[in-house]
Amino acid sequence: MKAFFVPAVFAAAVAFAGPALAQTVGIATSNPGSIFHNIGTAVASAASRAGLNATIQPATSPNQYIPFVARGGIEFGAANLQEVNYALEGKEWFEGSVNPDLRIVGLVMPLVEAIFVRADSDIKSIADLRGKPMVDGYTAQNTILPQLDAMYATAGMTRSDMQPVQVPSVVGGADAFIAGDSVGFIFAHGAGKVREADAAVGGLRALPIENTPENLEKARQFWPVAFFADMEPGPNAPGVEEKSTFFAYPQVIFTNANVPDDVVYQMTKVIHESKEAMAGTFAPFRAFNPDEMVGETGTSEYHPGAIRYYKEIGIWKE
Repeated sequence: MKAFFVPAVFAAAVAFAGPALAQTVGIATSNPGSIFHNIGTAVASAASRAGLNATIQPATSPNQYIPFVARGGIEFGAANLQEVNYALEGKEWFEGSVNPDLRIVGLVMPLVEAIFVRADSDIKSIADLRGKPMVDGYTAQNTILPQLDAMYATAGMTRSDMQPVQVPSVVGGADAFIAGDSVGFIFAHGAGKVREADAAVGGLRALPIENTPENLEKARQFWPVAFFADMEPGPNAPGVEEKSTFFAYPQVIFTNANVPDDVVYQMTKVIHESKEAMAGTFAPFRAFNPDEMVGETGTSEYHPGAIRYYKEIGIWKE
């Protein structure tokens, strides 16, 4: 882990070495092809255009780099809110490793996720996955298993109802699907890897969820911040054949308490003012509402630098 992040440590060390370098920051993301890599790339690009020199530092998954951000190894990260909350409190796969210095910069667009299968398959619903080979394990990305559990629960199933195909991460899961080892894979709508899989197999189908209060309650037993979101077919939504409902949850840009207020203020301002620029880099940012960067975050707190900006523009909520 330490060796992997040597460039990030160096970037963090030089970031405050002198006035000329004072505005150089890093953003931790997961690997290329993932939603967090896309989010981080869009934010870094917008920040650099605005004069805040930002670079991304990929790792396998958020459960690796969230603690790294918390320790001050790099200034910012892109992740999902639930996992940041777990890391803050030392729960679930962060058990025994409390990270009290984690802070929120802002909520960005929600991550809308699905299980994808081949468009020419006879699998039309999550229930149709029963008994078939399906990605599982996610040893390097613990966050995925409870999300799969949540989706399966809406169909009255558990992971044991499928034949497990062991993979380390969502990217590995998509690769297993493309190779024909699994009938489906879980990924975020709009991610580059989904488009790659769509092209590789000649078309995808995203399996919908029935939007009922009962299903949402079942999903939240495994993923407390979950909600359901509707999607329409379109060029940025491979696999969506008609307006359908899918599993969703909030995404955040986060930081640690020791990053200077001015730096976090500038990053917050960049994100709030750069929707079009970020959407130009990563189309799902079209669903981003800058005035919803302030919202319910559960156990996580906002960084004072972000709060200062939100108060200045009148959207802060105590």
